[in-house]
Amino acid sequence: MSQIMLIIAAAHLVYCPFTKVEESFNLQAMHDILYHKWNLSQYDHLEFPGVVPRSFIGPLFISILVAPIVSILQLFEINKFWAQYIVRFALGGCVIASFHVLSRTLGKIFGRNWQLWFMAVTVTQSHFMFYLSRPLPNIFALPIVLLALNSWLKGENKQFILFSGAAIIIFRAELALFLGLLLLYDLINKRITLKRFFQMAIPGGVAFLLLSVVIDSIFWNRPLWPEGEVLWYNTVLNKSSQWGTSPFLWYFYSAIPRGMATSVFLIPLGLYFDERVRKLCIPTLLFVLLFSFLPHKELRFIIYVFPFLNATAATACHRIWENRNKSPIYHLLSLGVCGHLGVNVFFTLFLLSISGTNYPGGTAISHLHRLAKDEVNVSVHISNLAAQTGVSRFTQINPNWTYSKVENVLAGAPEMYEYTHLIAEARSKFSPNLKPYASTHDIIDTIEAFHQLSFNYLTIPPIKIKTRPVLFILRRRENYREFLQMRSYDDFQEEEEKNVTIEEVIVAKTEETNVTNTTSPPDVIIRNETSKSRKKLKKIEEKPINSTEERQTVRRNIKKLIQKYRRRKEDGELESKPKDTIKKIIEEEKMKQAEEELSKIQQQIFDIIETNPNIINKKLIKQRLRETLTSEFMNVKKLKRVKAKQVEENAVDFYEVKEIEDEPQQKIEDEPQQEIEDEEKLNQMSERFLEASKKIADIMTIIDEIVDTMEISEDSEEN
Repeated sequence: MSQIMLIIAAAHLVYCPFTKVEESFNLQAMHDILYHKWNLSQYDHLEFPGVVPRSFIGPLFISILVAPIVSILQLFEINKFWAQYIVRFALGGCVIASFHVLSRTLGKIFGRNWQLWFMAVTVTQSHFMFYLSRPLPNIFALPIVLLALNSWLKGENKQFILFSGAAIIIFRAELALFLGLLLLYDLINKRITLKRFFQMAIPGGVAFLLLSVVIDSIFWNRPLWPEGEVLWYNTVLNKSSQWGTSPFLWYFYSAIPRGMATSVFLIPLGLYFDERVRKLCIPTLLFVLLFSFLPHKELRFIIYVFPFLNATAATACHRIWENRNKSPIYHLLSLGVCGHLGVNVFFTLFLLSISGTNYPGGTAISHLHRLAKDEVNVSVHISNLAAQTGVSRFTQINPNWTYSKVENVLAGAPEMYEYTHLIAEARSKFSPNLKPYASTHDIIDTIEAFHQLSFNYLTIPPIKIKTRPVLFILRRRENYREFLQMRSYDDFQEEEEKNVTIEEVIVAKTEETNVTNTTSPPDVIIRNETSKSRKKLKKIEEKPINSTEERQTVRRNIKKLIQKYRRRKEDGELESKPKDTIKKIIEEEKMKQAEEELSKIQQQIFDIIETNPNIINKKLIKQRLRETLTSEFMNVKKLKRVKAKQVEENAVDFYEVKEIEDEPQQKIEDEPQQEIEDEEKLNQMSERFLEASKKIADIMTIIDEIVDTMEISEDSEEN
């Protein structure tokens, strides 16, 4: 059965070979011991020490075990990621070896058939098998804890105390609760005296403490007892709660059920059937209860309790199976205990498939090595998320590359452009973290990670794992310096050309003149409508750009068109002219001139938008532009006789339009009625044309803003 356990553990390891931040110290320590040996200045922990120090004793032990194999890999220049498999497999092998010793002792107590059920229950569960090869401090302590439990079952007090002392002092101080409860059981039942305990505990404790202080002080280059600092940080200062807190009973309603799957329902039956498992299970559950007082909770903190809990579940399975022929109820229950193993397997596979999506950093670095394998002079910056979710020194397999995990560097900082490749954290290609690199880098790959589960009872399977982008691999362009220079120039021009907006002028002048009008000025209407349009455009699903140069070219063409008409206005083509001059030159068809100008602008912009295949949101952009132009021109046509007055001489292109009441038409007896009507019509036509001309400048601003909200797609498909 141990061979099956070894195979299943190896399957978990191969499917999820990468590690997370809590495993980082021990993994990097094993790498540095194997590859840098006594060159401590090159060790990772000196640059990234972590929140609290950890002991080097565990990594040193595993490194000594695998050193001959890793030396062979180095001799044949095999990439060192294989060494990560080896060190993790060696750690898992130590746990399985200790578990095998404990299993044999339990088999002698409960029987050979019981032992088969015990192994079957254990290997079909997820978390114990998943964790046993992970380089966590808890897992380095686990083999020693299993040996301590084995010694406790056999009544070997000395070995139990020594194994317990090593696990508590070197690796995990909180184990004093669990192993202390077992010791208390022995003291109450007089299996050991208090005097005998101190005779063995004090010398052993001092020896383990000195061992930890001496070895770890050398590696950390300062006097320290790592686990003492961890105990102070987590328990006394209670700073572990900064990493998240959980409800008091979280271990009971979440962690243990997930770890045991359906086997958890057999614990009450096991306690009922056999009194012998009560002395195993009750101290175990009491330890979990006491440990629940710490607000920061993780399943790995109680990983040591699963062997005894599984022993209780295995007792229920064994008893039901042995009595399966005694009654129909037992026969039905026997089918249930067999079926629960199958359910455990499906649940394990489901959790394993989720776990495979939780290491985007490892996936990113492996993809980068494949995509850039033929490139030279490669330097990579690894973001914090990537470093926490799989990137380790074992994954830095190219000796000619430069890898950097420098932290606290803002996106777009000058030093970031020194790297040829970036593994950057972002939720989409339009995230603020990636905007500084839009013109200088190309996105060559996107890495997704687990996001959530979706349920659809009409599909098979009904549960679907959803992922979302979390990391992007960027490659620096060869001409990136040109874009940086262009960006610097554009930023300077933008700052120089920064002026007060029309809306601010309107508000200021309205307050000055104390104009009270229930109808908002037309310019305010324009601004409000434009603001609404831009907000709606931003809500549209964005698509990536294929080339920043294309984006700039399209916008440049459209803005040139806008500037063309602005220059025409500045040159006087559309400038307001004296009314007496307009009367002489205007004819009936001149009323169409303003509308033709607007239509011409609209059509030319439409042509640019339509002919460029990389612009998305074409329909929406054209619709907003058409609606705005039509609406504003119709506002001009519907105006009654208006009197344009310049609010202030320095208010450029600003007119406050005030609607006035029609003056009573005086009867002019000495002129024919037809002449009066012609004059009236001419006046209205002149003023309407004048108003339309004034609107051109403001409509140019609207078009400019619409162009700024326009997005460019990555491909040529049109939405």
